[in-house]
Amino acid sequence: MSVQKRSGVVLIATAAVMSLALAGCAKQTAAGNEGESSPAASGGESSSSSAADEGQSGAVSLADVTVALVSGGAHPYFQPWKQAGQDAVADFGIGGATFNEAGEWDQSKQTTAIEGLAAQGYTAFGVFGVSATDINSNFQALKDQGFSVGSLASCPAGDVNKADFCLSTDTELAAYKSATGVIEAMGGTGNLVHLTGSPVDTNTQRRIQGVQRAVDETNGKVKLLTTITDVEDDLLSGQKAVTDLLATQGNDIQGIVSSGYNSSVAATQGIIESGLPIRFVGTDNDKSVLDAIAAGKIDGTVLQNPYGQGYIGTWALANLKSGACTMKTPGVVVDSGSFLVTKANVDTYEDERTAKTKEILKQFQGELLDCK
Repeated sequence: MSVQKRSGVVLIATAAVMSLALAGCAKQTAAGNEGESSPAASGGESSSSSAADEGQSGAVSLADVTVALVSGGAHPYFQPWKQAGQDAVADFGIGGATFNEAGEWDQSKQTTAIEGLAAQGYTAFGVFGVSATDINSNFQALKDQGFSVGSLASCPAGDVNKADFCLSTDTELAAYKSATGVIEAMGGTGNLVHLTGSPVDTNTQRRIQGVQRAVDETNGKVKLLTTITDVEDDLLSGQKAVTDLLATQGNDIQGIVSSGYNSSVAATQGIIESGLPIRFVGTDNDKSVLDAIAAGKIDGTVLQNPYGQGYIGTWALANLKSGACTMKTPGVVVDSGSFLVTKANVDTYEDERTAKTKEILKQFQGELLDCK
């Protein structure tokens, strides 16, 4: 995904997390601010399995489960989680959902926020861990306390995921789609620049690999002039990087690909203002980027599916916590989808994203979970 903020702060001791206490199932909700309709409202599945509705021996009702969707900190990418959680609550009869971004991109602060949510009575957690290398310790501690846990929008580093599942963008594939899109706009030849996030972030490394794969497929016709990292902390860092790039090398560049949110906004602004004939494909759905695509000023963007992560994640976590379902393969990793948007489909891309969300929900219901 486009979020690049990761912390090197080590998690607080697992013992501290193990002190999380259940305090009753509070039915707290958070108002959403996105206009997307839920898959159920647009013709998708509108109820969970009969096991979830009727209850099983030793299980609890979905109405008694409350889900917390916890981002690493404030970032535009996560805002659709708010509405997604509320839509899942309404569509499936879940007890409640909330969205929390109090982690401030610090793992210890995020852990404290999760502890607080548990104390308030939340019993299922969808988490974007701040520290991909350490978040498994948190996941295991939460599961040991009886919570259901999903890793959303990013999976733990390495090959082990101790959450019940990971629902995240295949970031290498998404970057590959962005790169092939801009290479096509370049006519398959010329110099390309890649703007991305922190080089210590495992997602950044996957994005770099995706762009390099697209370049390699041109057999030397496209040269990756440079990869500029650390431009996702905020919009100002992206704007500075783009300004410096265009001032020093703008005349030598035929294409730019961005695999981050802030750098996509910055590159869109910089290319338009410079007047240089540089082709560009970015990432995510900032309004300025989509407006520029519609106006024919840039070539495209690759969107992710944060709404689907929140909606499907809330459904799955509630059913796992209720006891209605179990994971067939604990820790399974699922791609939440990515979509190339150009002028041709800028008005209809939501149809594709909604269809993908329905498809993944059915995959969870029919293939990934064992529901009695």
